[in-house]
Amino acid sequence: MAMQDIIEDLAALIHPMPNPPSDDRDEEGWSIVCDDILRERQDFERNLRLVLEYDEDVYSHDPLLTEIRAARNEMLRAGERMRLLIAYGREFTRPRPYRLDDLARAAGMSISGVRTAYADDEVAEVAKRTGAKPIRPIG
Repeated sequence: MAMQDIIEDLAALIHPMPNPPSDDRDEEGWSIVCDDILRERQDFERNLRLVLEYDEDVYSHDPLLTEIRAARNEMLRAGERMRLLIAYGREFTRPRPYRLDDLARAAGMSISGVRTAYADDEVAEVAKRTGAKPIRPIG
């Protein structure tokens, strides 16, 4: 597969077009969204081609592997965000913490998963970022 095809395919995968509306009532809104997504695709493709064009070692830069790494990094950041939010819900909210069951449903986790989702490091980070004091002493 040619690199050009890969770039176009990656743009379509990362910036998918929405399904058309089932009736004509929101046809204009749908059209505006599609135009925005096409611009995002074009920007994505242009940026990726520039990297490939000006990268001195083009063979070491694989657009698919780069996007997979980017997706993994997003997952890691989302996991960190989830741990901080759960720690906040359990350790900082007053008059009482959020129920484990409610947090578990929101996070798509088990109750025991929520209970062990964060540690003192996350509690300390929430305290640092918010200036709030946890309900229980840390560590």
